[in-house]
Amino acid sequence: MQRRQLYAGPMSKLRLLMICRMAKPEEVLIVEDENGNIVRETMKDNDVLVQYKIMRETLIYLAHLDHEDTEKQMLKKLSQQLSGEDYTWNNLNTLCWAIGSISGSMVEEQENRFLVMVIRDLLNLCEITKGKDNKAVIASNIMYVVGQYPRFLRAHWKFLKTVVNKLFEFMHEIHPGVQDMACDTFLKIVQKCKRKFVTVQVGENEPFVSELLTTLPTTIADLEPHQIHSFYESVGTMIQAESDAIKRDEYLQRLMQLPNQKWAEIIGQARQSVDFLKDPDVIRAVLNILQTNTSAATSLGTYFLPQISLIFLDMLNVYRMYSELISTSIAQGGPYASRTSIVKLLRSVKRETLKLIETFLDKAEGQPHIGKQFVPPMMDPVLGDYARNLPDARESEVLSLFATIINKYKGSMIEDVPRIFEAVFQCTLEMITKNFEDYPEHRLKFFSLLRAIAANCFPALIHLSSEQLKLVIDSIIWAFRHTERNIAETGLNLLIEMLKNFQASEFCNQFFRTYFLTIEQEIFAVLTDTFHKPGFKLHVLVLQHLFCLVESDGVTEPLWDVATVPYPYPNNGLFIREYTIKLLSSSFPNMTTTEVTQFVNGLFESGQDLPLFKNHIRDFLVQSKEFSAQDNKDLYADEAAVQREKERQRMLSIPGLIAPNEIQDEMLDS
Repeated sequence: MQRRQLYAGPMSKLRLLMICRMAKPEEVLIVEDENGNIVRETMKDNDVLVQYKIMRETLIYLAHLDHEDTEKQMLKKLSQQLSGEDYTWNNLNTLCWAIGSISGSMVEEQENRFLVMVIRDLLNLCEITKGKDNKAVIASNIMYVVGQYPRFLRAHWKFLKTVVNKLFEFMHEIHPGVQDMACDTFLKIVQKCKRKFVTVQVGENEPFVSELLTTLPTTIADLEPHQIHSFYESVGTMIQAESDAIKRDEYLQRLMQLPNQKWAEIIGQARQSVDFLKDPDVIRAVLNILQTNTSAATSLGTYFLPQISLIFLDMLNVYRMYSELISTSIAQGGPYASRTSIVKLLRSVKRETLKLIETFLDKAEGQPHIGKQFVPPMMDPVLGDYARNLPDARESEVLSLFATIINKYKGSMIEDVPRIFEAVFQCTLEMITKNFEDYPEHRLKFFSLLRAIAANCFPALIHLSSEQLKLVIDSIIWAFRHTERNIAETGLNLLIEMLKNFQASEFCNQFFRTYFLTIEQEIFAVLTDTFHKPGFKLHVLVLQHLFCLVESDGVTEPLWDVATVPYPYPNNGLFIREYTIKLLSSSFPNMTTTEVTQFVNGLFESGQDLPLFKNHIRDFLVQSKEFSAQDNKDLYADEAAVQREKERQRMLSIPGLIAPNEIQDEMLDS
């Protein structure tokens, strides 16, 4: 205690210095440029962000040492802004960034008292200050501060309502960046306080969400399309919190009234003349309506069902028609036609349609019948269309949509897998196996789809012909040879799923007799070249699986070719030992046979103990001199992850070190 008093003076000065010099956090979108103009910040400055994180942590420790002094210093600086004696944009910004940075470090009672004064003063400052630029700066600071303190807003409905209505005012402010920040802050606040908006509060006649839906056309009148989409996601989040199904459906219908009117007009005109849908302005309108639906589906999940049911079949018809238009354009105009603005626009509509369906099906929980309702009508317009199209006109989103469907509805999709396979497998492989560069999005999504099938509909893979299964295995090897990390990892995870599933099946012997040596050889190839280091953890898991399999006599038939090997081995374990020693000796001529033999024996001995097995392989890689002079942090990724989790637990133990916005607090929003 005496030491704290002894250092109280210097600590107080340090607090003031931190508050005055606070670095800019990444959330802030409005800044002053070198010409003194207010502009929207589009790039995250990493150096400044690192500085902010260090300063924020320091200020939180300083706040814990003396909350009274921290509060006093901040309120004093704020009163100097109000009186005008210390008002500059920079001073106000740094003060508000500092106030936002200590969120969660005070006890609730003190935080409430402090914030009531801060928000009141900032709102007053906004009222009394003249000039558009000044108001924009103050507005962005109000939004930043309130966005950092969800606990306070949940506990103070009057403040919450005032703040949200203020955000609606800012949505009409055409100053660069203000509307974006208002929409972002609105979404952030709604996600943390959603139940407050569907409950009738004291002194109110109806829930806030109902009031908002009545004035919605006016509120969004000045917003850009991307801001309107964000607004719809926010209101969807509110509606999702309503537990009464009748009210919820009524709110949803009111929310979607504007886009649905426009959609009905477009479909009505299209029934008169299909050419109406070819007008670029109409295509843009269709795209905008679909994006609005996707935003609402993102937050509403299962509860979006009445709305998507309304537009689903018409949407598929538009998809089919636009797809035919794209194919015709590319067939007539050659490869460059795919880059014309009209084709890009048409493809955007197709992609958004797929994204909307995928978002809804992914978010819809506990509704197995939804799959049966939505999947059959999509088979021809979506899957058949993919197979019929030219490679340049195939949408990669088709692959991710069906991966989502299979992950969601699992075994119930087994009957549909052959059809999915037939439509996408061969034609996609031809697109992606010419080289490692073309169609990057199709690559990752193709392997994600394969992984979904292997994990959830494995019996469907067993029924493939041996040629088709060979294609699957070849494509997996192709995937993990990739230097693109995401694709390689998806391929390796898929391989692990396949190995486990085949080991547990009646085709275990047949599968491993055909592919064991190929897989082992290919995994050692990527493990020991330095381009695939990020996959180290998964390479180890595959090898562990293979070695444990032969050590435990999991494969009962010989893995060697009986016709060419003159003498029989007593068991597969001995054969694989010898095979692996030969394989590695030829790959690493700089290592002696004794060193290689020791390594291979060690693999068999440590197979049951993953940490030991992993260390053994790591030591070998460094010893092989391939890795000795390089940065090998990827080989220690697991250990680094454990360290990061320990650090997070330490930070959680100090209030405020992890910002309230970053903590999942569903239960608190009651």
